[in-house]
Amino acid sequence: MTRLTLIAALAASASLAGCTSMSEMPTEPVGSATLSLASGAPAGTVQLMDGGDGLSLAVAVTGIPAGTHGFHLHTTGRCTAPDFTSAGGHLNPASKEHGKENPAGSHFGDLPNLVIGSNGMATTTVELDGTRQQAMAWLFDADGTAIVIHADPDDYRSDPTGNAGSRIACGVFERS
Repeated sequence: MTRLTLIAALAASASLAGCTSMSEMPTEPVGSATLSLASGAPAGTVQLMDGGDGLSLAVAVTGIPAGTHGFHLHTTGRCTAPDFTSAGGHLNPASKEHGKENPAGSHFGDLPNLVIGSNGMATTTVELDGTRQQAMAWLFDADGTAIVIHADPDDYRSDPTGNAGSRIACGVFERS
């Protein structure tokens, strides 16, 4: 099995993870991002799935160091290596503070940490906050949106970044 076939299979299985009934299953891909490392090597895929009232992310990553990593949506759909700072800050259209544990948070772009296995791989599904209409408008605005994996875990509190460290992988969302 090629690496891209494996990534596609992982993304498909991640899109089904956590669903408890057919009516709750994400039904239609509405966007995707291909993640790359600073070297340009592929690092996985993120599928943006329409679940009816909301959107979810089906994530499949590979080639990332084992451990816990911050994972965020960023304001600008640009991933210029090697540091990916071109992606801007966290996507925060409601002007909140950072972190799920911050009483004044959280950014729309704050996602749960990714836990990468010893094989350098992980899959997960993440439900996005807000309505489908809001999320689509925020994700596909004039300058687009990037999705970034950081070197360190997000502490879910520290504003504005969660002390998640450097950016090690990045991808830009495109509509399906």
